[in-house]
Amino acid sequence: MAGHGAPVLSPQNCADLRVAIVAAQWHDQVMNGLLEGALRALKEVGIEEPSVVRVPGTFELPVAAKQLAGRGYDAIVALGVVVRGGTPHFDYVCQGATLGLTQVAVDTGVPVGFGVLTCDTEQQALDRAGLPDSVEDKGHEAATAAVATAAALREVVEPWR
Repeated sequence: MAGHGAPVLSPQNCADLRVAIVAAQWHDQVMNGLLEGALRALKEVGIEEPSVVRVPGTFELPVAAKQLAGRGYDAIVALGVVVRGGTPHFDYVCQGATLGLTQVAVDTGVPVGFGVLTCDTEQQALDRAGLPDSVEDKGHEAATAAVATAAALREVVEPWR
């Protein structure tokens, strides 16, 4: 299982963070589970009303995340799913989304929780979507990681102050 050895994150004092979720629309059932998991994670740390932006697909996540990062959000949660098919499309979309979201985080300094499922089958995606029969909740994990990183960065003291 990919989640083996994952850290237990318990972000504190996060209720005042501005968080946006950007979520793809492909694979409705999986995306609904990822989004619900992310919203639940944010609620658990006191973030009651994050902004939610829906984009057509996973490839569109980076541009939306970049725009949101530039609008004063403290953390972004990116949610999507790509299921392998019979063409190289899977590889291009996965690579584009991964590199694009990484670039957003590094260029802006705004943490981006990576909740993009890259699966060989629809069942693998369902197993990770945080649904009642799922074994993992990657939406919850991505939101928790984004908020924990934003909280950690807030604690960094600037050396010149």
